Amino acid sequence: MPWKECSVMDERLQFVARRLAGEPMAELCREFGISRKTGYKIFDRYQECGVHGLTDRSRRPYRYANQLPFQVENYLLNVKREHPSWGARKIRERLARRFSAIPIPAKSTIHAVLDRHGLVERRGRLRRRAQGTPLSLGQRPNELWCTDYKGEFLLGNRQYCYPLTVTDHASRFLLTCEALSSTREDYAFTVFERLFQERGLPANIRSDNGVPFASAHALFNLSKLAVWWLRLGIGIERIQPGAPQQNGRHERMHLTLKKEATQPAAANFLQQQARFDKFMEIFNHQRPHEALDMKCPAEVYQPSPRPYTGLPDIDYPFHDKTIVVTRCGRICLGNKKINFRHPEVGR
Repeated sequence: MPWKECSVMDERLQFVARRLAGEPMAELCREFGISRKTGYKIFDRYQECGVHGLTDRSRRPYRYANQLPFQVENYLLNVKREHPSWGARKIRERLARRFSAIPIPAKSTIHAVLDRHGLVERRGRLRRRAQGTPLSLGQRPNELWCTDYKGEFLLGNRQYCYPLTVTDHASRFLLTCEALSSTREDYAFTVFERLFQERGLPANIRSDNGVPFASAHALFNLSKLAVWWLRLGIGIERIQPGAPQQNGRHERMHLTLKKEATQPAAANFLQQQARFDKFMEIFNHQRPHEALDMKCPAEVYQPSPRPYTGLPDIDYPFHDKTIVVTRCGRICLGNKKINFRHPEVGR
């Protein structure tokens, strides 16, 4: 209760003494910062038990529902220690056969007893951790593209912007920088499809293990976007988790992008995209790069000779069996159900 002084007992004694002196209950409760219900409870306890009634009372329940007799609890613990691999179900059956005349506790009750005495082995949840792949050198244009989302930031209209960027590893050419409202796969598909139409197809694309580039719970961690790249003949490269230096050139570009195009942020997506377009023009055609012998990235980069023509139709041999994948990413093969999560074989 919200007493004003450090000593609760002293405050209660003063409260009772002033009440016995005839001061109104409402004014006393208002001064001491308590409700009238609490005030009457304190005063009634004093009248019933004297000064001893003003001390704090234990909140321990008077009785425990369904508490096991200590003899039964000891028997359960002894059986568990004798057979450490037995669970609550086996111990309950052993108890029922040994003592048929007493009420047999539920399996959950036996498990709670074992757990309270530290006799239950807790298994950690199996987590699938993403793994990196071998990384290529990418020494010539279009041998390796690097992609990532620059960290989100707040626009003037209080909406978050997620810039999706793609660079050519060898020439440092900034292929695209799109101001997106989220990291949804649909938006990434649109950006990459337009980029492939304009610049052709690269040999490999390097990314981290986040969405939409990878899916932690899918087969081989493949997302829809990654499967689409593979079907287009593009190799997938992923950096090791927690190792952004493996995509260091791209991260360094993000630092320049942040300083020159996002601080301060624009008022809305259209104005922010205009800033990104201006940054791309300067970064690619006007800004000399020391790693390129002071050449601009546009002087080194050339479009890919591999044109984008879309995905070819899938042709299955006659001896193969066609199975439909459900919307939840599952196929039914006889009595078996195999989950593939959400990645699709085509767009």
